This record gives sequence, C-alpha cells and structure tokens, in this order.
Amino acid sequence: MIIEKKIWPEYFDQIVSGEKNFEVHLNDFDISPGDTLLLREWDPDQKEYTGRQITKTVTSVIKTNDLRFWPVEEIEKYGLQIISLT
Repeated sequence: MIIEKKIWPEYFDQIVSGEKNFEVHLNDFDISPGDTLLLREWDPDQKEYTGRQITKTVTSVIKTNDLRFWPVEEIEKYGLQIISLT
C-alpha cells in the first residue's frame, strides 16, 4: 500500500540526506511494514506543497497511546523525544 503524508521542509531535507530515518505521525491511518510512505514536502508558511517528494519503505511501526512511563506533568513540562538507533 502507498500512504501519502505531508512533511515540513526541514524534516524533508533530513530524510533526503539520510540524517533522519523515522517519521512521527498521529495514529489516524493504517500503515504496516512493507508499505510505501510517500512524503510530500509541505511549506507551512505558504500553506502549499513545494513539488518535492520522496518515497520510503516502512520497516517498522510502533503505535501507542499509553505513555505510563512518565507522569503527565513531566511530559507537559519536558515533551518527548523520538530516538532512532542504528
């Protein structure tokens, strides 16, 4: 399956360069390993697509809405980090 999503320019550039090898999205759509993620660069200031796009094969998906590892107050104070490992 091909899933199309918006991506902001700074993150698009990181994906293209290979610096970033993950994406974070709301869990409001179905996606599975083996699917193709079509990332279309979106300019949030102009509120339009730039015309650049890239496709990536999905290798792993982690879905959660259960973050009981930390108190809600600490999440609100510090936010969360997504850490990719190679």
